[in-house]
Amino acid sequence: MDLGLPTPLFPGNNGRGMERSITVEDLLRDREAILHLENLSPDTGLRRKITQATPGSPGLALAGFMARIRGGRVQVFGETEMAFLASLDPAEAAERLRAFFHHEIPVVFVTKGLEVPPWFLEAAKEYKIPVFRTTLSTGLFFQLLNPYLEAALAPTVSIHGSLADVYGVGLLFVGQSGIGKSECVLDLVERGHRLVADDLVFATRRGNDIIIGYGHELQRHHMEIRGVGIIDVRALFGIRAIRQQKRIEVVVQLEVWDDQRDYNRTGLEEEEAVILGVSLPKVTVPLNPGKNITVISEVVAMNHLLKYAGVDSAREFDQRMREALQVTRKYLEEDYE
Repeated sequence: MDLGLPTPLFPGNNGRGMERSITVEDLLRDREAILHLENLSPDTGLRRKITQATPGSPGLALAGFMARIRGGRVQVFGETEMAFLASLDPAEAAERLRAFFHHEIPVVFVTKGLEVPPWFLEAAKEYKIPVFRTTLSTGLFFQLLNPYLEAALAPTVSIHGSLADVYGVGLLFVGQSGIGKSECVLDLVERGHRLVADDLVFATRRGNDIIIGYGHELQRHHMEIRGVGIIDVRALFGIRAIRQQKRIEVVVQLEVWDDQRDYNRTGLEEEEAVILGVSLPKVTVPLNPGKNITVISEVVAMNHLLKYAGVDSAREFDQRMREALQVTRKYLEEDYE
């Protein structure tokens, strides 16, 4: 993962995250009742892997055009596909199905409760492809299946950091071990903000530009505070102090103060961090004794909200200064005494 420019802070798969997959069995466990599925091939194994988040329909593939078929994608046969196959001689229809099933199809769904002929099931059985039927319409089936697959197969990466919801803004705190990320988030929780995950944060991309962060299910909002040990934030502060997931909107880089480094003092030079190919605002906060990082974090969140509303304080101040200098320059140019 590329997080922090120009040098990545965390390793990863060239910024793409981990390649994910689920099995047909996983899909059934999570969505069998919602999708109203009936297993038409109970003797076929369910360990086939689904790797593509977008369901497909055979379309022109049944007419022989196979160039756009991708393996690992679930295939949905609606009324159009089944009617086309029914118009063919059963032997020819079965042969076209075999050519289609040759492309590593993990599972087939037939919608609208349509009749599935024996030759269809036999062709699928040859390639060990499970076939399910649903009473749902094709459009509704896609609407219910798409969000599940997108969430289950979204690119994901793990990050060493802490994630908190501060005034509704997801702040991801990163930095070297022992820099004080957990202590900062704990102080934020005590001030009424919410913990999402500590130490290990999973980041997953939804759509083109949304990064969702969440913790490991075994963490259950526990934190490690050095000198104290493991604490349960929900037990100490109540259910209001936690949330299960949050969109990551700003990356806060904590680091030890370096006298030789020229830190951003005006806010005009905006930094970026890249997670799973998505650019996010980044704020670098140098730490020295006496600095109130908690209040600074709250200001970072509020300033982000202002920018989202179209108010950029740093640029507005810079514009006023430039206008004042322009007036002064004009006055001096016109002073001939």
